[in-house]
Amino acid sequence: MFFVYPCQETFLYRMKTKIVYFILGIAILIQGCSQSDKQNQRPAPPIPVVNAIQKDVPIYREFVGQAYGLFDIPIRARVEGFLEGIHFKEGSAVKKGQLLYTIDSQPFLAEVASQKSKVAEAKTNLINAKSQLDRYKPLAEEKAVSELDLDAAQARYDAAVASVEAAEANLKLAQINLSYTKLSSPINGLIGKTSARVGEFVGRDPNPVILNTVSRIDTIRVQFYLTEAQYLTLARAYKENNPDGKAKIQLILSDGKLYGHDGVVDFIDRNIDTSTGSILVQASFPNPKGLLRPGMYTKVKVEMQVDHGSVLVPQRCVMELQGQYSVYVVKDDNTVETRQVITGDKVGELWVIREGLKPNEKVVIEGLQKVGSGAKVEPVPYTETGNMSKEKPKN
Repeated sequence: MFFVYPCQETFLYRMKTKIVYFILGIAILIQGCSQSDKQNQRPAPPIPVVNAIQKDVPIYREFVGQAYGLFDIPIRARVEGFLEGIHFKEGSAVKKGQLLYTIDSQPFLAEVASQKSKVAEAKTNLINAKSQLDRYKPLAEEKAVSELDLDAAQARYDAAVASVEAAEANLKLAQINLSYTKLSSPINGLIGKTSARVGEFVGRDPNPVILNTVSRIDTIRVQFYLTEAQYLTLARAYKENNPDGKAKIQLILSDGKLYGHDGVVDFIDRNIDTSTGSILVQASFPNPKGLLRPGMYTKVKVEMQVDHGSVLVPQRCVMELQGQYSVYVVKDDNTVETRQVITGDKVGELWVIREGLKPNEKVVIEGLQKVGSGAKVEPVPYTETGNMSKEKPKN
């Protein structure tokens, strides 16, 4: 029978523990080496990339503008009176000469009748004066009447002629005022909401004087302002790129969409406004479908200059963090490098890269969250490059 002393028991326990830990360590080391070998054998993930392109890029600036009709003609009440009739549908198209409003004409008819009677009276006086003058002329030749009497007859005749002319002028004025009781459209165009209703007194402030406005909208004028520096840049660019003098610009509507027709700058004000330091510019846009309306606020997209040899990548490639921009560049050995870049203007879906990127370098466009600096990847050409191959990308 064997006895194990306590000191021997402790020694054996420690030896067993060390052997167990040694075996576990060997197992873990073997497993780690196996996983490392598997990782080294794992293929690099395919990552879509695009090549940075280089081309001449037009640089645009946007300015807030306001739309006006080709003609915006107010319909004014040129005589005072009560509005008697409205003869159009608000917001509809009207024709030149179409009756729009009628004002109570009774006072003006009475004035015309009064002036007609005055004309008749003046003509009667003229006839009498002429008859008297005709009698005095032969008598004066025979010295039967004095020269003084003949001169007086001539004066009465001249005064009668003047009275007839004055009466006829007053009659014509009364007839003109009578015609103002019927207001017609001066042009073909679109009429708006009426400012007065039947029964209202019009033609005198504070009552409505301008009853409505008719606008021709097959062409729309858009007015906007440029600073002096912007005007100089624009003037030089258009002088160089538009020898015909017809500068084309684009229009961005309030929903953010680009209007389908280009405009032409047709007016630049003669002077800089000294109070604002800006100059008025006007462009005309065709409006065949009547989409544009007077009073609309729009953005005018103007080509200010052309950047030659700009480097561009899709906006999706660019990452932003705290105002710093970067892209993932795949180097020749297929490793990923994080590259800080300085961005410029956006051109459609592309972004101008001022510094940090060279033409034809491979830039990661998809799977940005799957890669990092130093990662090994398999670059795959991105097939849906869209605007990368277009000279003028769409917005």
